[in-house]
Amino acid sequence: MSQHVPYVPESSNLREMSLRAILLGVIMAVILGAANAYLGLKAGVTVAATFPAAVVAMTVLRFFKGSILEENISRTTASVGEALVAGAIFTIPGFVIAGLWTEFGTALHYLETTVIMIIGGVLGVLFVTLLRRTMVEEASLPYPESVAAAEIHKAGRAGGTGARLLFGAMGIGGLIELLSKCGFFAATWEKFIHFKSTAVTFLTNRNNMITEVPGGGGFMAGTPAVSPAYLGVGYIIGSRLASITFAGGVLGWGLFIPLLLYFTGPSLESLIGSTPDGIGTSPLGWDALAYGVWKFMVRPIAVGGMIVGAVNTLYKMRKQLFGGIARSFSDIKKAAESGVAQSRLQKDLNLKMILV
Repeated sequence: MSQHVPYVPESSNLREMSLRAILLGVIMAVILGAANAYLGLKAGVTVAATFPAAVVAMTVLRFFKGSILEENISRTTASVGEALVAGAIFTIPGFVIAGLWTEFGTALHYLETTVIMIIGGVLGVLFVTLLRRTMVEEASLPYPESVAAAEIHKAGRAGGTGARLLFGAMGIGGLIELLSKCGFFAATWEKFIHFKSTAVTFLTNRNNMITEVPGGGGFMAGTPAVSPAYLGVGYIIGSRLASITFAGGVLGWGLFIPLLLYFTGPSLESLIGSTPDGIGTSPLGWDALAYGVWKFMVRPIAVGGMIVGAVNTLYKMRKQLFGGIARSFSDIKKAAESGVAQSRLQKDLNLKMILV
């Protein structure tokens, strides 16, 4: 692995951990975190706040003659805050889904959520400290997002920021969303297309009929929502991840839901209830039944797939994780015992503080 030459020299004494950099980072973390929470709960995916945070940090700190290291602190603070929010929206609602919390908007649950996020954030920083040398300096990992953010900061030093493009896109997106909410055009189009009623005959191996089950159903046809947020998410995550997300929607609404409607149509109300929320007694239309199948049958399958994928990833990385943690303990201990003054690029939190 070639020796990395930092853009800012190791011996530089530029301002870095300043109050203005931290305050700007916190403000961006709140705004971008709220936006990401909305996107995550609405679209099922979150996007990195690194790039807009880098542009905003450059634009704002330029007025105060801030250094590139201050820009990096602000951007990192914003992106870490956004990542913490992303972790919360994919885990905290699980308490409600599992029935552990009957209500969400209570003062007690708000306090519990806050404590969970604080503990998670602190543990994340401590784990990063232990794994920094192994994952960043020794492993040949590309880190494309961080590399791209670094290039943004370098471009800012050369005179360009890209702020006009960023804020222009925000204005156009807000205008489209406003026109949609005001009813100037429909955001979506949906229609339930019925299958022809028929029957499925079950036979023995000698072609003797066992039973005949009536079948029926259909599928929901519709257009994607006209949403600048969705377009932005797709652009940021790239064609590969966007294609996977799109394929999941096609698989769920184009295969699983029609199959479940066809084979379980007559008994669906007894399985999912008589309203989309699973309660009530009024009869359901096919579109509401399709929604119920998605909510109570297909969506749990997708959640299970995500959990299995996460566990599988951790299992495959088990050797690297345990080896990296052990090596980090050894390196930090050696650095503390040597007594040699460390450069600003190699300073870590005290090992005792991490363990406590």
